[in-house]
Amino acid sequence: MTFVDRADAGRRLAARLAHLRGDQVVVLGLPRGGVPVADEVARALGAPLDVIVVRKLGVPFQPELGMGAIGEDGVRIINAEVMRLAGVSASQLDEVEAHERAELEDRVRRFRGDRPPVALKGRTVVLVDDGVATGSTARAACQVARARGAARVVLAVPVAPPDWKDRFGTDADEYVCLETPEPFYAVGQFYDDFTQTSDEEVIACLARAAQAAPAAATTNPAGDDPPSRDEEVEVMAGPVRLGGHLTLPENATGVVVFAHGSGSSRHSPRNRYVATVLNEVGLGTLLFDLLTVEEELDRANVFDISMLARRLVDVTKWLRTQSDMAHLPVGYFGASTGAGAALWAAAEPGADIAAVVSRGGRPDLAGPRLAEVVAPTLLIVGGRDDVVLDLNRQAQARLRCESDLVVIPGATHLFEEPGTLQAAAGVARDWLTSHLQAAPPALDGQ
Repeated sequence: MTFVDRADAGRRLAARLAHLRGDQVVVLGLPRGGVPVADEVARALGAPLDVIVVRKLGVPFQPELGMGAIGEDGVRIINAEVMRLAGVSASQLDEVEAHERAELEDRVRRFRGDRPPVALKGRTVVLVDDGVATGSTARAACQVARARGAARVVLAVPVAPPDWKDRFGTDADEYVCLETPEPFYAVGQFYDDFTQTSDEEVIACLARAAQAAPAAATTNPAGDDPPSRDEEVEVMAGPVRLGGHLTLPENATGVVVFAHGSGSSRHSPRNRYVATVLNEVGLGTLLFDLLTVEEELDRANVFDISMLARRLVDVTKWLRTQSDMAHLPVGYFGASTGAGAALWAAAEPGADIAAVVSRGGRPDLAGPRLAEVVAPTLLIVGGRDDVVLDLNRQAQARLRCESDLVVIPGATHLFEEPGTLQAAAGVARDWLTSHLQAAPPALDGQ
């Protein structure tokens, strides 16, 4: 199949997405080429259209080689392995990111003008591009949508390589592609007219869509109160400064601190999804980076559980110095190696942690500290993750606190299978709400 032009591709793609019509949908186009395609999709679905801007972070001396990508709302994806192999230092990364961040902000202003971005919280977001080649920018776009509160992310493109889904994992909840031809050399080979889309075309599409959209498109469609805090934060943990993202709903009943696993960060799409589920029931969330970019290059740091636990303790102490959270009970949510750090930190004298949840975690890495954990602990494991399931069973046998082990049928380690991440998030939500809401308020200074 070839497409006449991007508008033709958009109309055909819209027909495949008809099942989403009326489902609180927002359509986001990746500029520049994805916007004309997204425009047709948005019209067919009767949905608001907006732009989502991302930038690749190229290796300084070989810019076509991506070492990561950035998006709006501070979203940042870093490939530590590419950085290590290319010998890129943290300061070089910062320089590249500063340049690309300035370009990103300039493009946002140019395309959107003074219009506010369309609200994504609680909505189904359809991300549209004119095709997928490497997928780096589309991955960043998925994570930006998650960071802005999307309840569901659908990545839709007219054409992509046969293995395109393998490059995304759980970055999106649904993948739609009209054609996956082989051989695949470039997106443009499947269009009769692949003329470069101009800035002016993008601006015109967005302006036309903004005029046609109802006023409600830029407001919270569910009518929910906005969070009292939803911001990037920096926390000192010992000698290092760690980046994090804090969301605190109005009248929050508790706060859950996330400890990410190996190779992950506060931008983990899986943990961001879980955080959104918790925010919806009135729990605050703090997602933060356990390691700096330079530290990520040394794999030994990922398994230094005592160091990671100390940082988690420091971040928890910082949280309790915040006047709007000092009175709230605190829970931990750990994934992979982060679960070991969460249990280690929860075992510290005076930790006063109300509950712990481990998803696909390695609680065994907490070793002899397991018997000292007093916080009610939930272990969630995929039914097809045999090795980790056995490790969790052994770890649970060493716990002396209230505990439970829930097996999600059909799930592997990353909970990538349809419905498995949602099931895990629901179990975690129920455990944390029941224990945090029942916990006595933390005393100031504890």
